[in-house]
Amino acid sequence: MFDRMLAFEIITLIDENLKTVLQRTKHLKSADDFTSSEAGMILLDSVCMKLIAVGESIKNLDKITNKELLPNYSQIQWKQAMGMRDIIVHHYFDVDAEQIFNTLQEDIPTLISVLVKIKNELKP
Repeated sequence: MFDRMLAFEIITLIDENLKTVLQRTKHLKSADDFTSSEAGMILLDSVCMKLIAVGESIKNLDKITNKELLPNYSQIQWKQAMGMRDIIVHHYFDVDAEQIFNTLQEDIPTLISVLVKIKNELKP
């Protein structure tokens, strides 16, 4: 068995960071909003840093739960979430603004809803 409280805390941090990313990017209409200005590029850098932290936290969550928790929530492609962190860190100059934008629009809202479900199931 794993430390449920520690898992809950990690999930809370992930959830908070993802909500921050969505809040900061809610005005974006397309990936061009990242690449068309210096402010957009700074925002892209900021989003990438948050996604790195999220990916690393998901890896840590998987580790501290002995890989027992995440497989119960197959609606999320956990390996891809962790892999995005690796791509951003190791291939930063190849980061695709379109892919980051699509992740914000399509994947993060689903991930947040699953994290809420996990938190409710882990609540003490």
